[in-house]
Amino acid sequence: MPKLVQSVPKYRKHRASGQAVVTLCGVDHYLGPHGTKVSKTEYDRLVAEWLANGRAIEVAVEEITVLELVVAFLKYAKRYYGGGTRGSYANLKRGMEPLKRLYSRTNAAEFGPREFKAVRQTLIDEDLSRKYINEKMRQIIQAFTWAAGEAMIPPTVPQSLKMVTPLRLGRSSVRETEAIKPVAKPLVDATLKHLSPTVSAMVQLQMLTGARPGEICVLRPCDVDRSRDIWVAKLPKHKTAHHGRERVLLIGPKGQEVLRPYLLRPAEDYCFSPAEAMKHRHDVAHANRTTPMSCGNSPGTNRKRKPARKPGRRYITQSYARAIQRACEDNGLEHWSPNQLRHLTATEVRREFGLEAAQIILGHSQANVTQVYAERDIAKGIEVAKQIG
Repeated sequence: MPKLVQSVPKYRKHRASGQAVVTLCGVDHYLGPHGTKVSKTEYDRLVAEWLANGRAIEVAVEEITVLELVVAFLKYAKRYYGGGTRGSYANLKRGMEPLKRLYSRTNAAEFGPREFKAVRQTLIDEDLSRKYINEKMRQIIQAFTWAAGEAMIPPTVPQSLKMVTPLRLGRSSVRETEAIKPVAKPLVDATLKHLSPTVSAMVQLQMLTGARPGEICVLRPCDVDRSRDIWVAKLPKHKTAHHGRERVLLIGPKGQEVLRPYLLRPAEDYCFSPAEAMKHRHDVAHANRTTPMSCGNSPGTNRKRKPARKPGRRYITQSYARAIQRACEDNGLEHWSPNQLRHLTATEVRREFGLEAAQIILGHSQANVTQVYAERDIAKGIEVAKQIG
């Protein structure tokens, strides 16, 4: 085994040329005529920089434009997050648009806080919310940080961008968004009457398990362990899967009754199918038909043979939310979203069983995240106020 030493490369003479030379990381650096003061000074400088850089040669950074950086970053993001018109990759792609619009031809190494704030100002001028703007700016920093890690730009570029203070609550005139509140249980019950059986089952199961909308959409029979009294669904796809965390849904007796009919299908198929919901809608329309069968169109004849959009294998969060929104609009009900169901479950579980129980049901690794979902129980505060005057 070679003996490790702390010595530095030697100042040597290159016989063929008569110049002084030093070899750093396998690369010869010529210093000038051997024995001269100039060559020795150059030797001291190169060795000092080599030692300061951790015994490595600092590689020159290739000059690239902001557009080239964005294109390279989005290729990486597509491989890492997967493509599609929705999700992390699509959000990053949208976040890069104002950057490309203003600074496509700018040298990426020269992009600094002044340019960064100019991009942010364009988002402010569009009257976007403070949280949304801060998220878009974090995505830009993410792109430059990745590029620095790939040796495309100097690391000082993302470091300088991180020093720009994000927009703070109450410290700017930027529009604020309202926090998501739990949906009222009577409103959910009123909406269930107007949903297809498939979407109604999704709403009930989400409310009984505290699942995210996307977790309900991707549920399959093979994910559900029915060997115990309480069913356990282990989800391979969920929000925090890339962090190596496991997400399970605990399904009690009421949830089992809701889910059971949707497990009667191939194990790898999704439990909740838009095609089934569409078929139910057509069946209801046929049952409510008043025109005699001998008159008018016969069932199915007035449909497009090649529709622009066909029902997919499973719901996505957007189509799930649209189904609820459509039912609310058609029946004069206040609009609400599936995310509010999770807040409702969190609030009820916390009120009945405490913060730790809500943390477990929601699948949060930290209790402070659960605080965002679980509304404070004002009734308890009122009772305390009565006692202490």
